Amino acid sequence: MMKQPLPSLVEYGPRRVIITITAVVCALLEIIDTTIVNVALPDMRGSLGATLNEVSWVITAYSLANVIIVPMTSWLSQQFGRRNYFASSVILFTICSFLCGNATNIWELVVFRFLQGMGGGALLVTSQTIITESWPPEKRATAQAIYTLGVIVGPTLGPPLGGYIIDNYSWPYIFYINIPIGVMAALLALQYVRSPQYEQKRSASQVDWWGIVFLAIGISSLQYVLEKGQEDDWFNSAVIVTLCVMAVFFLFFFVWRQLIYEYPIVNLRVLRNGNLRIGVILSFIMGFGLFGSTFVIPLYTQSLLGWTAQQSGMLQLPSTLFVAAMMPVVAMLIQRGVPQKYLIAIGMTVFFIYSYLSYTILTPDTSAGNFFWVLIVRGFGLGLLSVPVSTMSLSTLKGAEIGQGASFSGMMRQLGGAFGVALISTFVTRQTDLHRSTLVAHLDPTNPQVQARVGQLAAGMRSKGFDPGTAQQKAYALIDASVTKQATLLSYMDVFLWVGIMFLVCVPFVLLFIKTSRNKVNLADAAH
Repeated sequence: MMKQPLPSLVEYGPRRVIITITAVVCALLEIIDTTIVNVALPDMRGSLGATLNEVSWVITAYSLANVIIVPMTSWLSQQFGRRNYFASSVILFTICSFLCGNATNIWELVVFRFLQGMGGGALLVTSQTIITESWPPEKRATAQAIYTLGVIVGPTLGPPLGGYIIDNYSWPYIFYINIPIGVMAALLALQYVRSPQYEQKRSASQVDWWGIVFLAIGISSLQYVLEKGQEDDWFNSAVIVTLCVMAVFFLFFFVWRQLIYEYPIVNLRVLRNGNLRIGVILSFIMGFGLFGSTFVIPLYTQSLLGWTAQQSGMLQLPSTLFVAAMMPVVAMLIQRGVPQKYLIAIGMTVFFIYSYLSYTILTPDTSAGNFFWVLIVRGFGLGLLSVPVSTMSLSTLKGAEIGQGASFSGMMRQLGGAFGVALISTFVTRQTDLHRSTLVAHLDPTNPQVQARVGQLAAGMRSKGFDPGTAQQKAYALIDASVTKQATLLSYMDVFLWVGIMFLVCVPFVLLFIKTSRNKVNLADAAH
């Protein structure tokens, strides 16, 4: 008896438009919430009477929940049905947004943020799967362009939107803004999203409970190390050392468990697909570069130039709009048969150029005008990178493999961003100390130029009414602050240079290891 093909999930007309918009908005909500909170931390701290370390858990809890749930998303979708799981995730995210805004103490807020992250992490990956399967194979590049736009726009919109809300309202409204959008998205998901028939629920005896435990402990330990390592002085902290050992131990046993168990929660075997394997690596590198550069620019503009969070966020808006303009162009090039590896290689080269230009323009007085064209170059590079990587990763997957591949890509992009922020934070701290030591070594107190500068500053202090001794101390303090500022600036320059070199080094590997394939999809093949 001939096996009947499963019903297609491809949509047409208004249904596809509604499903795509719903999925993109949900992905956008999730990503915006990873960055919008950053600018509200001082207000939360004052309102809830929390310490700096306590309030930082508002960010950490959300990230922990994300990295735990993302790799499990495909399995959970099979257990509950994609439509039900997606709609439930939207509802959980929306309810927890309300609860976050109504939290009366810091630990209430942390718990609700963790639960919000559990819903949000599912939105990110399931949205990509829904969009991919709602479009026909020959138009998958366009589908990925639409999804990737949300992934790129989210981190950029968070800070300026959060800054505007904080300046004009209060911090609970950064959560309340999710509620009307979430309610509408849940209703549309229940009405229009369909569950594929290949998804089969497993009995309780078939559920890989040990796999869930190993994954949750291993990933959360790793994420904590990345989030808190710099703050706790890395391996000088017994907690960090213990969690590193736990991460290695539990992730090793998680991989072992998934390879031997008949019903794994994460199908590692899907990584046998060469396109997905390379795409997962490139997703990690992209996450490193995107979140790393998104992290450094506000740090530089706010700490050295004195800009507000809203100003820093608005600085990156033209670049984001340029990425949006690039998406349909790149999708069209892919559909016309331009090899994706060449687009990725050019994108990485352009990202290196952006990094090098950023390295050259950083000064204590760099203006928004200096950044404009440099960030446009970044937008051009990200446009060439994002769509080809996403399309290539899922291009040869079918059925349940699409959701599993999207889970891997999403997880590696998140971990790439976490590694990027953690390593860059540590690098900036270490390089600042190194540059400071070098600069101080050149400040010889017997040097006439140094003495003249101290005398000039001291005279300025005396003119303000300070006695000679105090004026001398303040003069030295000003010089010390100037040295620290210069050292910090040099460390930011180093970050851009080394991130750019990392992308440039990847170019020959992309050209060598990504095989050129026939990108124009045969419509007869696509129908099967």
